[in-house]
Amino acid sequence: MEKGNHSTVTEFILSGLTDRPELQVPLFVLFLVIYIVTLVGNLGMIVLIQIDPRLHTPMYFFLGNLSFCDLCYSSIISPKMLLNFLAESKRISYNACAVQMYLFGTFGHVDCLLLAVMAYDRYVAICNPLLYTVTMSRWLCHQLVAGVYAVGLLDTMVHTIFTFRLSFCSSNVINHFFCDFPPVLSLSCSDTRVNEIVMFALIGCVVVSSLVIILLSYTYIIITILRIRSAEGRRKAFSTCTSHLTAVAMFHGSLLFMYFRPSASYSLDTDKMASVFYTVVIPMLNPLIYSLRNKEVKDAQWKSTVSREIVYAPGY
Repeated sequence: MEKGNHSTVTEFILSGLTDRPELQVPLFVLFLVIYIVTLVGNLGMIVLIQIDPRLHTPMYFFLGNLSFCDLCYSSIISPKMLLNFLAESKRISYNACAVQMYLFGTFGHVDCLLLAVMAYDRYVAICNPLLYTVTMSRWLCHQLVAGVYAVGLLDTMVHTIFTFRLSFCSSNVINHFFCDFPPVLSLSCSDTRVNEIVMFALIGCVVVSSLVIILLSYTYIIITILRIRSAEGRRKAFSTCTSHLTAVAMFHGSLLFMYFRPSASYSLDTDKMASVFYTVVIPMLNPLIYSLRNKEVKDAQWKSTVSREIVYAPGY
C-alpha cells in the first residue's frame, strides 16, 4: 500500500466462494473436473468442426466460435479460482484484476451476441432455405463474427477504463471469486453513479439487442414451422433449433438474473452462486448440449471414433 490521505489499493484479495477450510479441497476437485470437461468438450467440438467436411456450414462455423469463446471465458476464471482454493494468499494484482475483468467482459459480450447471430442463421435456414447458401455466405459469416468481437472488445474497454479510473481506498477485499464489475465497484471510495449508468446502458444495449434479434428470429421461425403441413416436417425443422434455444435460455436467464433484478434483492453472496453457473457451468454444458441433441454432431463423433478404431486396429 502507498500511504497518503487514504490507503491506495495496489492489489486486491479475492474472498473466493467460501471461507470454510473443510470445503476448499472438495470444491477444488469438483471445479477441476468441471474445467477439464469444459476444455475437452470445447476443444473437441472445435476440432470436430474443423476435420469433418459435413460440418463446414455457417451453423457450425458459429458453433465453433461459440466453443472457442466458452473455452476462453472459462479459462479466464477457472485457473485462478482453482489456485485460490489451495493457496493461503488469494491476492490478485491491480493490473491482473483489470485484465481479468476486461477479458471476462469481452468474451461475455461475444457469447451473448454470438447466440443472436446463431438465431439469425436459424431464421434464414428455416424461413428462406432456398436462399440460405447465398445469404449466409462465407464473407457475411466472417463479417458477423468480426463485428461481434469488435463490439465485445470496445464495449468492455469502456467499462474497464471507467472502473479503474476510480479511487480504491481502505478495503481491498473483493467479495467474489474473480474481478467482476459490481463487486469491484462496491470497493470504490469515489462516486460510482456514472459507472453504474454506463455499465447498465452498455450491457443493457448488448443484452436487449441480442434478445430482440433472438425473439424476432424465433417468432418468424415458429410461424414458418406452423405452416408446414406434416408433423414430421415440423419436428425436423424445430429439432435444428432446440440446442440453440437451450443455450439461450441458460445464458440469458442467468445474465438477466445477475444484472437486471431489483436492487432491493441485490446480494454479492447470491451473485457468486449465479456467477458460478454462467462462468463455469454453462461453458461446460454448451458442447454437451450441442453434441447430445444434434444428429450431425453425433454422426461426426461416431465417424471420428470409427476412423480411429480402424487406424489402430491390428492389421491396418
